[in-house]
Amino acid sequence: MSHATNPADGTRIRFTTAGPEGAPVVLLVHGSALSSAVWRAFGYVKALSGDFRLVMPDLRGHGRSDTPHDEDAYAMDAIVGDLLAVLDAAGVDRVHYVGYSFGARAGLALAVDAPDRLSSLTLLGGSARPQAGSMDAMFFPGTVDVLEREGMDGFVRAWEERRRTPVDPATRSAFLKNDAQALAAYFRRSDREPGIDDEMLADIDVPVLAVVGSDDRLRVEDTRALSRTVPGARLAILRGVDHAETVSAALPAVETFLSARAGRKPTDTL
Repeated sequence: MSHATNPADGTRIRFTTAGPEGAPVVLLVHGSALSSAVWRAFGYVKALSGDFRLVMPDLRGHGRSDTPHDEDAYAMDAIVGDLLAVLDAAGVDRVHYVGYSFGARAGLALAVDAPDRLSSLTLLGGSARPQAGSMDAMFFPGTVDVLEREGMDGFVRAWEERRRTPVDPATRSAFLKNDAQALAAYFRRSDREPGIDDEMLADIDVPVLAVVGSDDRLRVEDTRALSRTVPGARLAILRGVDHAETVSAALPAVETFLSARAGRKPTDTL
């Protein structure tokens, strides 16, 4: 495991790599309350590391990266700064970006702020819209209060009660390793994110794949809107898949898109 330091505030971001040196680079960025471990757990490392060099950071407040408790430490410009620091530390100029949920939003912000660092952009369950109320809608009402009062165990328990089904083992493991106070600060700041306006989205000039589950009530319309606004964006809707299932179900579509962008396959079925 390696680390990068955001020069703006000194936050240390841990990241791992896999795959051959010299291969096209894919930056894999996880979603809220998860960590880079999900990419191995859901098969991305096995599927992609033969043809690509994978760089997998833990976002600040998650996994083994630093966990500040100040809400403003989780502003989107700080997240983008972290991602650029990781690319610099890994010695990478341009990447194929794959982001899930919050990772998808961070990818859109990176595409706006540093388009020269991207070769393509894959968005899994993403949104460019303002995020007020999104965490309570995604998990359960009073998410931050439960985190602050009952910690990660209480958070997972309440989420399972809301879902009426157990959380998959990989997600559960990632969630329980979080610092509850850092995650609460991250959730509060995420709730204030203003989003990215359509004029900025319309200026994105890299190949884009937007993937969403048909049962993802929080993101399906946002993803449809993204695909209409970003020039040339491709839309893939996964039938019968909800938000939590998108990261695992999207792998075949992601593999096809990346392989075509990197010239690994003669045809592109998306």
